Amino acid sequence: PASRIVFFGGTHNIMLPLSLLRTAQGHPMLVELKNGDTYNGRLVNCDSWMNINLREVICTSRDGDRFWKLPECYIRGNSIKYLRIPEDVIDLVQEEDLKQETRNASRGGRGRGGRLSTGRGRGR
Repeated sequence: PASRIVFFGGTHNIMLPLSLLRTAQGHPMLVELKNGDTYNGRLVNCDSWMNINLREVICTSRDGDRFWKLPECYIRGNSIKYLRIPEDVIDLVQEEDLKQETRNASRGGRGRGGRLSTGRGRGR
């Protein structure tokens, strides 16, 4: 599956990494750790520290000569170098962001400070 690089805070695709990970739940992904090991599996869960749980995992050593098949694994967020997420998941996040923007725009601006017709002050 094709993937694209997402720049967080850049001028390209702007999206929050945790919302991207939450949308990617149930999808395959590749995780490379700072020590060079890679993990390929399906994302089960993630938390706000970017700790992730994967299922049906194939772990590859940093030099690529050893492989392990694991039913599931837990990866601590601060050991992650990068994540490769399928492009269709990135497209899903962008679609959800557009839906959220249209929902927020349709609400109108009647929040704090809106004009109310009765019960305001001394009748001026």
